[in-house]
Amino acid sequence: MPLASPPDRPDVVYGFGRIDASGRVADRVAIATLGWRSGDRLTLTADAGVMIARRDPGGMITVPARAYIVIPAALRRRCGLRAGDHVLLAASPGQDMLAAYSVAVVDQALRAHAPAADEGRRP
Repeated sequence: MPLASPPDRPDVVYGFGRIDASGRVADRVAIATLGWRSGDRLTLTADAGVMIARRDPGGMITVPARAYIVIPAALRRRCGLRAGDHVLLAASPGQDMLAAYSVAVVDQALRAHAPAADEGRRP
């Protein structure tokens, strides 16, 4: 289910995906926003809980006919993603980039900005 772009980041389109057993993750709107076509080459990089895909003529990954990308097993292991995991997708057309954030990374960001346990309570 794609999400509208937030008002302060109109250049980013968010969506959700689920990694299947083959490493495929899809969100038609996010990928369509990037204008990636079947046969385009991608370079994928990974870090703890985050995968970044960028269009690159010398890339090792090819965009398939359907609107999804495949995260190779070695990259899934490197960033701690497993089959069945849900990811927040962020498509940035201006940067020609798709980022996939694990729920753990999203949770960590939310907790970093959440009020302390005793803040916000009424006496």
